[in-house]
Amino acid sequence: MTNVPRTLRLSEAPLRKRLEVVRVEGSGLVKRRMMDLGLLPGTIIKVVGKAPLGDPLDVEVKGFNLSIRRREAFNIVVRVVG
Repeated sequence: MTNVPRTLRLSEAPLRKRLEVVRVEGSGLVKRRMMDLGLLPGTIIKVVGKAPLGDPLDVEVKGFNLSIRRREAFNIVVRVVG
């Protein structure tokens, strides 16, 4: 039995954990925009904050912060690293 890391949606990710982007799902302009912002497979990111009602998420990517809506974050599959 292999030890396959568990994946989860960015919208469900815990705060302040190192995450690796596994894939960006969906299609169209939203997917393209997420990838243009640096959310590419293999990129290490971290959820550093959430708005009081949980939307949007504040995500640290390559040294800068992005605000991402929960519905967009749902399309980003990540795994916890470290």
